[in-house]
Amino acid sequence: MTGPTMSDPTVSEPSSDAALLRSSRRRLAYDGLGVVLAALGFGLVYGLSARDAGFSLVEASAMSILAFGGAAQFAAVQLVAGGLPWAGIVLLTGFLNARHLLYSAALAPWLSDRPKAVRAGLAHLLTDEAFALSLAHFRRIGRGDVPGYLIAGILLTFIPWNVATVVGVLLAGGIPNPEAYGLDIVFPATMAGLAVGLVTGSRELVAAVVGAIVAVGVGLAWDPSGGIIVGGLIGPFAGLVVPSRTPPETWPESPVALGRVARSQATRRSERSEP
Repeated sequence: MTGPTMSDPTVSEPSSDAALLRSSRRRLAYDGLGVVLAALGFGLVYGLSARDAGFSLVEASAMSILAFGGAAQFAAVQLVAGGLPWAGIVLLTGFLNARHLLYSAALAPWLSDRPKAVRAGLAHLLTDEAFALSLAHFRRIGRGDVPGYLIAGILLTFIPWNVATVVGVLLAGGIPNPEAYGLDIVFPATMAGLAVGLVTGSRELVAAVVGAIVAVGVGLAWDPSGGIIVGGLIGPFAGLVVPSRTPPETWPESPVALGRVARSQATRRSERSEP
């Protein structure tokens, strides 16, 4: 009586799924190396700006830990320094971070089976970079993966950002002109590179191009923050107008079904590679 063979789904599917998961997590960590450098550079500039605006080390670090809002933190620092009432600061930074509503809507189907408390904790770690890295990771493995999301959200973004915040506050005054060293362009350049990896078809391409054109146009004509919001809303709608090349009947019913498809494909590749 022989044991189970590689073609036995009880053996091949779990092993293939585990191999696919490990491979995708390694790629996520590799792709996130640029995010780490960007978080260090951008967090350093934030720390410098916060200190120049009169924030103490505790105040600047508390904002990075509790708000963790990236560009919104820069805006908040300048608004606080300008003496704007707190209600106005909350409103304006809320508009600036409105794009996170779109991010969370895109990630929700992949994490819908997690408890609400877990999803609430994950939401606090949601940034542009965590979204781009984790969504690409979810698509590769065909399902949600909380540890993978935490790698993107904590290890690659949250920790470097907060470490750089402390360093920036402590070094305030030692770097008189951060823009001269190109530190202000590190994060935007990294996000542009991540965005390219998410363009996998005509719909994504149209959404990206239209969103960028609208955002730049509105930003130049009105306000950069408003441009981000308007471009982030119009771009995806423009992408939905483009016909999909994949027939609807071939679409998986859910990320869970997509996971079965991914495992099946990985199993077939493993079987073909067998001598």
